[in-house]
Amino acid sequence: MFRNVCTLLLIIAAIGGSSALNIISRDGWGARDPTSTQSMSNPVPYVVIHHSESPGACYSKADCIDAMQSMQNYHMDSNGWADIGYSFGVGSDGNAYTGRGWSKVGAHAPGYNTKSIGICLIGNWMNDLPPSKQLQAVHDLIQYGVDNGKISSNYKLVGHRQVRDTDCPGDTLYQEIKSWAHYTPNP
Repeated sequence: MFRNVCTLLLIIAAIGGSSALNIISRDGWGARDPTSTQSMSNPVPYVVIHHSESPGACYSKADCIDAMQSMQNYHMDSNGWADIGYSFGVGSDGNAYTGRGWSKVGAHAPGYNTKSIGICLIGNWMNDLPPSKQLQAVHDLIQYGVDNGKISSNYKLVGHRQVRDTDCPGDTLYQEIKSWAHYTPNP
C-alpha cells in the first residue's frame, strides 16, 4: 500500500499535477483587523509587482510573519491606511502571505488599486534577484488566481515603477519580470 501511494505521488509530481503553493492566511501570520474594507470585482485585469525594500528578505516563516506584521503596522500606523496595502506578500521562504487577498481593494498602486492584485516580494531587490523558490511562489500564486477566476486569463503584469514614480520593485527584480509571460511595457 505504502509503495503504491509513493508511486502515485511521484507520478503526480512528475506530470506537474501538484503545486507547492502554500498560502498563509491572515490568521496564520497574526494580521490585525482592517479598519475598513472595500470589495473588488474579480477577475482583475492587472497584477502589480512590488518589493518591500524594508523589511529585508525573510528566509523563515517566523521572519516572514515578522515582516508582514511590520509592513501592516507601518501601513496602518504611519500611513493611516485601513490595512496592509498589498494583496499578498511572498517571502524567500517560498510562502505566500495573504494581505488584503483576492477580493478587497488594495492600497499599493494608485489608479490600479481597484483593478489589480498587488504582490509584494518581501526584500530589497535593487541589486539582487529573489531566490528561485520566491519567484516560483509568485508564478504559482498568479496561476492560482487565474485558475480560480481571481485574475483575468489575459491579465497584464507590471512593475510598480510603471504606474507610480518609484524604484519599486527594484532594478534587478524589474529586469526579471520583464521576461515573464503577460508583462506589458505600456500599462
